Amino acid sequence: MTDSFFRPVSGMQMPRFAGIPTFMRLPHVPLDHPRIAEVDIGLIGLPFDSAVSNRPGPRHGPRAMRDASTMIRAEHPIHRIRPFEAANCADLGDVGPNPVDVMDTLDRFTAYYKDLKARGIRPLSAGGDHLCTLPVLRGIASDGPLGLMHFDSHTDLYPVYFGGKVLTHGNPFRQAVEEGLLDPKRMVQIGIRGTTYDFVDIDFAEANGIRIIRIEEFHARGVKDVMAEAREIVGQGPTYLSYDIDFIDPSVAPGTGTPEWGGPNAYQALQVVRECLGLNIVGADVVEVSPPFDPTGNTAYLGATVMFEILCLMVRALERPR
Repeated sequence: MTDSFFRPVSGMQMPRFAGIPTFMRLPHVPLDHPRIAEVDIGLIGLPFDSAVSNRPGPRHGPRAMRDASTMIRAEHPIHRIRPFEAANCADLGDVGPNPVDVMDTLDRFTAYYKDLKARGIRPLSAGGDHLCTLPVLRGIASDGPLGLMHFDSHTDLYPVYFGGKVLTHGNPFRQAVEEGLLDPKRMVQIGIRGTTYDFVDIDFAEANGIRIIRIEEFHARGVKDVMAEAREIVGQGPTYLSYDIDFIDPSVAPGTGTPEWGGPNAYQALQVVRECLGLNIVGADVVEVSPPFDPTGNTAYLGATVMFEILCLMVRALERPR
């Protein structure tokens, strides 16, 4: 059981619309805080979108999800997990990016997550565009390649665009495989759809043993059947979970820069995460929430809700033998 310091502020003590927002109303514990060594799971903002290929805006995602997450309460209604009592969780703040230099930002983020890894803190991050996942993996995959549970409408397996050297949000998982951060045979990508320039990403996946479950197959088979296969693919080894908000249909989550029609509804969006219970999730993120494209705030709230679902998985994973 955690002590009272690591418990969220209750809505019975301070109204949810009042006070300074942190992720899920948790204490703010930056790396220089005297109690940082007690943190098990750190919630982190990565306010960066200089790697988007079209519409910017995810740099505002962490702040919007923090604000929306004040609606999160203490207990998961299905799993009956009370994450804030089972583990010391805290909002570690944002990692400061360099908004005019992609590669410098990647270095800054990598150094931060290497520090978290050394401290034994498991990260749950809010993006930011999807390139933010790459430095997280560079920071935490030092013990060997991780498996990947990936929810998205895009594979992000493309080579660098325009023949250049600067990475974008279309490249992180190809780069991670090439750097040995991910085990391609323990990777599954779910929800892929939309028009395409070519099949260079699909060819890369097939050549390396990455399982792609397109949205047509997802809808035909149903969540439980698809997720049973996905769990078998990643197995019981250390696994990273990456959730792009554009996995969800834009009729439900319009606040994203590269929407694709035909995706899951809000219930399915939560159900796929719930089906990951029992996996060894050592880190995770929710990315590509772009508040300027959804003035209602519903996309940010759904992103924050997905973060809570993932947090419950990570708390359960902490109970596994180390």
